[in-house]
Amino acid sequence: MNINIFATVANAFHGGGFFMYPILAVSIAGLAVSMERFMFLMAAASVKKDEFLNRVNQHILQGNLERAIAVCSQAHSPLTRIVKAGLVAVANNKDAEEVQTAMDAVALREVPKIEKRTSLLAMFSNMATLLGLLGTITGLIGAFGAVANVSPSEKATLLANSISEAMNCTAFGLIVAIPLLGVFGLLQTKAQALVDDVHESAVATLNFILTNKEKFVRR
Repeated sequence: MNINIFATVANAFHGGGFFMYPILAVSIAGLAVSMERFMFLMAAASVKKDEFLNRVNQHILQGNLERAIAVCSQAHSPLTRIVKAGLVAVANNKDAEEVQTAMDAVALREVPKIEKRTSLLAMFSNMATLLGLLGTITGLIGAFGAVANVSPSEKATLLANSISEAMNCTAFGLIVAIPLLGVFGLLQTKAQALVDDVHESAVATLNFILTNKEKFVRR
């Protein structure tokens, strides 16, 4: 049964014409981007925000700036890098504006990494749909051109077979496009939530650092 299904899919793929191959290439590219983005976002979100900030804040309240920086160095995520930049600026005896500038500079570098390449999935989805339609249109043009030179008794059969093959291209394009669009929406939502968390945590940490700056002890 599995062999028959595989043979049916293979025949439908080959019957769809040339544009099935570009759609296949788009699907492979979309899968690669989806996996890379998913792994990156999982790693970026692996740091538990509240737990991390509580640990950093405890060391700040104790005046142990070096230990707070060490906590940031233990994990690698956009949030920890931004907070670390603020703490390092304070350790270098920078004023409030310079501390904020240091954190903003790191945020400008880290936040785009969270949103990077996700929009490609929407483009790939549109490409798969349009390639499928283009393949169907070119297939229909070829089909109508072919039936012009056959006998009337064969026209209906030939036209039906040609249209069936041409529609395979649209079907394959939609099969690729719909999941890619769903993954795009999922990853975009997750990325936006992560960016919001980073901004909220950065502002809260900055205010906490500046409020308790006098407690830091240079060791």
